[in-house]
Amino acid sequence: MDIRFEVDSSLVLGPLLVVFALLAGVQVWRDAWNVRRALLQTAVAVYAAAVLSLTIFPLAVTWGTYANQAPWIGQINFVPLIGADITMIPNVIMLIPAGFLLPLLSRRATSAKATTLLAGLVSLGIEAAQLLSYIALNNGRSVDVNDVVANSLGGLVGYLLLTFALRSETLRKPLLAASLPRSAALQEDRRRTTASPDVPASAPIG
Repeated sequence: MDIRFEVDSSLVLGPLLVVFALLAGVQVWRDAWNVRRALLQTAVAVYAAAVLSLTIFPLAVTWGTYANQAPWIGQINFVPLIGADITMIPNVIMLIPAGFLLPLLSRRATSAKATTLLAGLVSLGIEAAQLLSYIALNNGRSVDVNDVVANSLGGLVGYLLLTFALRSETLRKPLLAASLPRSAALQEDRRRTTASPDVPASAPIG
């Protein structure tokens, strides 16, 4: 049996985003989230959908004579920096928002090192999904350790941008108001305020 078709991202991610937006509206209506937190959560959902659209979709399904016959192990580049070039820049840019958002969402993104590691784990998850789609659907996606390196660097850049943003009193208050209650950014801000009342709470996190 020969099968060949594509699943566009809009068919999967579009309905999911609509459902999430409705749930966020319900949370605001119930006073479980404030408007800023709902906007942050929605921005995260849109960003995640954009990343999936770029890295996973469209899902190309090919079986039979249309299938990619190359062995899956040959689709993996295990050696970092081999073949690295200017095409790594988009992968750096793609994870900058993740590095910015992670300390506002996760209690584990407490430092530049921790946030970079988390961004690297996100990247590994993307690469693993690409490999699984290659194995299961016989599409042409490859897995490259250079993507993980570039994505991790993007996470670091995003973290540094957040650090600078939290030094601005204009940006600090809305960012912390939108962050999750146990997020690293909010907990660090509270710790600094409690430990040093005379020191501006806008000091960098981590």
